Amino acid sequence: MKRNIRKSIRNLNRYQDILRVFVKYGFWDIVAKIQIGLIPDIAKKILPKIEKKELAVLGAPVRLRMAFDELGATFIKFGQMLSLRPDLIPPEIAQEFSKLQDNVAPERFEEVEQQMDQEYKKPFLQMFADFDKTPLAAASMAQVHKAKLKSGEEVAVKILRPNIKRLIETDMDILLNLAQLIEKHITESRLYDPVGIVNEFAKTIRKEQNLILEGRNIDIFRRNTKDDPTIKTPLVYWDYTTEKILVTELIQGVKISDLQTMDDSGIDRKQVANNGASSILKQIFEYGFFHADPHPGNIFVLPDNVIAPIDFGIMGRIDDEMREDLLDILHGIVDKDAYRITRVLLKIGLVEDQINSRALKRDILDFIDRYYEIPLYQIDTAVPLNEFMELIREHRIKLPPDLVMIGKALVISEAVGVQLYPEFNLFDLLIPYTKGIFFDRFNPLKQYRQILRILEQSVDLLKGLPEDLHNILLKIKNDRIIMNLQHQGLDDFTRELDRSSNRIAFSMIIASLIVGSSLVIQLDKGPFIWDYSALGIIGYVLASVLGVWLLISILRSGKL
Repeated sequence: MKRNIRKSIRNLNRYQDILRVFVKYGFWDIVAKIQIGLIPDIAKKILPKIEKKELAVLGAPVRLRMAFDELGATFIKFGQMLSLRPDLIPPEIAQEFSKLQDNVAPERFEEVEQQMDQEYKKPFLQMFADFDKTPLAAASMAQVHKAKLKSGEEVAVKILRPNIKRLIETDMDILLNLAQLIEKHITESRLYDPVGIVNEFAKTIRKEQNLILEGRNIDIFRRNTKDDPTIKTPLVYWDYTTEKILVTELIQGVKISDLQTMDDSGIDRKQVANNGASSILKQIFEYGFFHADPHPGNIFVLPDNVIAPIDFGIMGRIDDEMREDLLDILHGIVDKDAYRITRVLLKIGLVEDQINSRALKRDILDFIDRYYEIPLYQIDTAVPLNEFMELIREHRIKLPPDLVMIGKALVISEAVGVQLYPEFNLFDLLIPYTKGIFFDRFNPLKQYRQILRILEQSVDLLKGLPEDLHNILLKIKNDRIIMNLQHQGLDDFTRELDRSSNRIAFSMIIASLIVGSSLVIQLDKGPFIWDYSALGIIGYVLASVLGVWLLISILRSGKL
C-alpha cells in the first residue's frame, strides 16, 4: 500500500513536470484539449506560459524537440525512435527529432561504483586491472568507461545509469496515459495511432535496459560479418557482462565524422563510403539483421578503410518474406509498376477497411513519374523516401517497423557517404545490388528449397488434420462448439432503432390517451369540469403535453 502511494506521488510530481515543460514550450492548447483534470484557471497560474520573445518565433517541431530534450532520457529515446518512423509522424517532426542528442552529463562515479559492486556482488575493482573513472561517453541511459582486464585486454564498459529503470517506468505510465487522452480528445491524432506508437516504444526501450540483449546482438552481428574484411565487430566478454553492465572489446579508431583526422591518417574516404553502404546492403538483403541507427556517432573507421560500428541497442530484422516484398517494391519503382507496389503495400501493411486502392495506385504512379528517368546522381535518397512515407501516411497504411527502419538506415548511410565523398550516391550501389538478388530468386536451388519447405508444411498439416477433425466433431457431438459474433459499425444503427422504438411506443401511449379520453367524455360520467368529464380533460391535457414533448425531441434531432 505504501509503495503504491509513493508511486502515485512520484507519478504526480513527474506528471506536473511534463505538463510544465509542454506549456513552457507553447503547447498549452494541447494540454487543455486532452482534459487531464487540471482546472484551466488554476493550471494557468501554476504552469508558466510560453516565453514569447525566445520561443514564439520557433516552429512547433523545433519547440517539441526542445521540450523532449528538456524532459530527459525517456523522451529523448522516444523522440529518436519517432525519428526512425516517418510513416507515423509528419516528416518535419521526424527530421527535427533526428537532431535529439543523447549526450548528457555523466553520473557521479560514486553511484556508478555502487551499482557495479551490486551487479558483481563484490568490489568491481577486483574484476579489472585498471578502470578509468572518467567516462569516454555519457548518454541518457548509460555511460561508457575505458578499462583493462587482468588478462591485459583493453575494454569498453557500458553501465546503465542507476535508477534509470524506475524513471523510465514512471515516464512510460505517463506517456501511455497521455496517448490515451490525446487519442480520445483530439480526433485528428487517431491517424497516427498514439497508443500504438507508445506501446511499440515501450517494447524497444525495455529491451535497451537489458544489456545482455545488446551483447547477443553484437554476437549475431559478429557472426554474420566474420568473413567480411571491411567490417570490424567488437568482441563481447561474457564473464564480465550482466543486465546492467556490458563489457566489449575497445574500438580505438577515428570517428567517421572526423574528416580531417581521416585524411591525416591516409584513409580513403571514398572507399570508406562504399564499404559502409555495401555493408548496410549486405546486412539487409543477405543477413536479414541490420544496424538500424548507423549515424556518425555510432561508426568508427580503422586502418585499411575498415568500418567499426558500435552501439547495437537498436537492431532491425527482416525475414525472407519481407525481403521479397521489399524487392518487389523496389522493382515496382524501377519498372513503373504501380499495381505491384500497391499489392505489396496492402499485403504487408495494416490498413483500414475503407482504403481506396485505386487512389493509392494513382498516387504511387504520380510518385514514380516524378523520379522516372532522372539520373541517379541527381536524386537525394532522403527526398523520395520522405515523399513515399508521406503517401503511406495519407492513405493510413501502417508498415512493419523493421521495414520503415530499413528506409531510414539507407537514408542515414547515404548522408554519411555524401559527407565522406560528395559525389557518392547510394542508388549507384542499390539498384545493381537488388537486381542481382532479384534474379537470384529464380535460382533452381532456391526454388527447390522453397518447394521443399512448402511440402514439409503441407505434410505437417495433413498429419495433424485427422486429429483436428476428430476434436471438432467431438465438440459438435458434445455441444461444445461456441461461436462468438461481434458486430462492427452497428452501434449507431442500434441507437437509432432504440430511439425509433421509443418514439413509436410514446406515440401509441398518446393515441391511447386521446381515444380513452374521448370515450370517457362521450359516456358523460362525473366528476365534471365546465360540464365535461374531468378524467377526459385530464387525459387530453396529458396527451397534449406528451405530444408536444415528442414533437420537440424530433425537431431537436433534426430528423423530422
